[in-house]
Amino acid sequence: MIKGIIFDLDGVLVSTDKLHFEAWKKLAQKLGIHDFTHEDNVRQKGVSRMESLEVVLEKTDNKYSAEEKEEFAETKNCYYVEMLKSLDSEAILKDAKEALIMLRERGLKIAIGSVSKNAPIILERTGLIDFIDEVSCGLDITRSKPDPEVFLVAADKLGLSYKECLVAEDSKAGIIAAKAANMKTLGVGPDHMNLDADYQSETLLSHVDWEEILSKN
Repeated sequence: MIKGIIFDLDGVLVSTDKLHFEAWKKLAQKLGIHDFTHEDNVRQKGVSRMESLEVVLEKTDNKYSAEEKEEFAETKNCYYVEMLKSLDSEAILKDAKEALIMLRERGLKIAIGSVSKNAPIILERTGLIDFIDEVSCGLDITRSKPDPEVFLVAADKLGLSYKECLVAEDSKAGIIAAKAANMKTLGVGPDHMNLDADYQSETLLSHVDWEEILSKN
């Protein structure tokens, strides 16, 4: 029986996609790359900061050292963190807060499983931190999705077995990671039907039979 829900953050509970895109685009322009597109940004969904950087660097023939790449990634993050100062509860996605309240009222434990090191800041800025029991993020892990580490850490923090957890994700890498952790999966967002999740819904409430999900062994 499911006793805990682990939520990816961006694209599941909140939307900071625009801020990520603007921060990566600003870095790209600094590096002389002027054709970084929304399509490129989509490829960065659910993966680590360094893997996202490689998507940007594919657009240049210049070669950079590991140290330079670390500096670029940090520069992007500085842009992004500065942009987060404008973040508030308006960034919370439709049905997300209502779903969190409902699940807590049912006695479910709630965790975040996000590769972003900025997850705690985002939770604080949006006010969602009050609904979260534990946070597993980029500060806790060394491997990004599709490796299951971030979800394993979340379950361990909740004190639950992996089979007792369901993961809500909006990326294919996240669903693969959750299944590798032997957890049930709920695919959400615009691409929910194409994620190969156990359950699918555009939002966390729109087409979800939580009664059925939570009662299954």
